[in-house]
Amino acid sequence: MSKQELVVLGQDEGGCCPTLLTEPMDEDQAVEPAKVFKALGDPIRLRLLSMIASPAGGEICVCDLTPAFELSQPTISHHLKLLKQAGLIDSERRGTWVYYRLVPETTDRLAAILTRPTVAGTVS
Repeated sequence: MSKQELVVLGQDEGGCCPTLLTEPMDEDQAVEPAKVFKALGDPIRLRLLSMIASPAGGEICVCDLTPAFELSQPTISHHLKLLKQAGLIDSERRGTWVYYRLVPETTDRLAAILTRPTVAGTVS
């Protein structure tokens, strides 16, 4: 067997973002991921992200999100704004409606941080 270095997708080439299970993060490395995890720390935002990430077309209209919650439209907009500020979603206005889509690079980075390193010869 060769000793190849495994590269985790979504990591910067310089290895600026170690996984939590390979080495401790320093303070600077933890700042950005912590903001994103904080945005996901609310059940409403987690559900919204799930709804946005799930459609077959890759996007969903705000008009389809709001009825799923017993919250006012401004409250839903506030939660969407926080997800967007965290870099988890992006949006596009079309006429009177706003369409939201997942930013997969952000979720890939989060997944890479939480992924256990693969060791050659072991089975998960």
